[in-house]
Amino acid sequence: MRVVASILLLGLAALVSAQEPAPLEVLKVRGNVYMVASPMGNVTVQVGRDPGHDGVLLVDSGPAASSGRILAEIRKLTAEPIRYILNTSADADHTGGNEQIAKPDARPYYVPPDVSVFGHDNVLARMSAPESGVPAAAWPTLTFYDTKVFEFNGETVQVFAEKNAHTDGDSVVLFRGSNVLSAGDVFLTTGYPVIDLKRGGSIQGEIRALNHILELTVPHAMQEGGTMVIPGHGRLCDQADVVEYRDMLTIIRDRVADLMQKGKSLEEVKAARPTRDYDRRYSTTGWTGDMLIDAIYRSLKGK
Repeated sequence: MRVVASILLLGLAALVSAQEPAPLEVLKVRGNVYMVASPMGNVTVQVGRDPGHDGVLLVDSGPAASSGRILAEIRKLTAEPIRYILNTSADADHTGGNEQIAKPDARPYYVPPDVSVFGHDNVLARMSAPESGVPAAAWPTLTFYDTKVFEFNGETVQVFAEKNAHTDGDSVVLFRGSNVLSAGDVFLTTGYPVIDLKRGGSIQGEIRALNHILELTVPHAMQEGGTMVIPGHGRLCDQADVVEYRDMLTIIRDRVADLMQKGKSLEEVKAARPTRDYDRRYSTTGWTGDMLIDAIYRSLKGK
């Protein structure tokens, strides 16, 4: 009976654990930039230093289910109103909180003007498509094509489009004064980058985006420290981590390209296992090494 009871208790504990929301962790990155991290993805928060005049800027809003908890963590940092949300892609785990966070009547501390939601032109196009099912209240209210530069909370904020990388609507955000870059899903530490071919992603665009991040970041010494990089998912990084990630992806791409030049089919390329020495670190159930190979092969084939 004791064994059965223990098994039942373990099963109940596992069920409760599965129903609990993913934990949030708030890290001060540098300057007035913070990282709200969770297994569901990262949200970058820039807060003002001048109460009554400044506000809050978010890079991505997280999944819809986490909106309330993300707002609660922001309130611990500042009582100033949220002014801007910058979406790095149209992915639901980066835009799901747009509607609730940008809703005036959801926050008694809110004061005009309305929250401005920035996104690449293609982010708005995908979110506003009839088949997306995304409510209009969550759509970007301001868009850009190449870059968007403005000053907020006493520092310059630069938004760069990274075309045809993870998707055709990716962007990265550089906080020049704080020396922090928010990379969205162009850069992850939790797995291989998802090359979403159906939404305009490409292997060449992904590597080009990673190289651009390396151009924008500066190490402190021996390639360590310096500009901090907040990935779309995973731990806080610096330039050295992006270099390692870029090199990994470039090596895999070159291996696939070499096999293609030798006339190998997709199945033959997969059988050669060009990701074999990286799968243990980056392959996940949601995006395996084989899935990455498939995307790279088809991306290069299309080119």
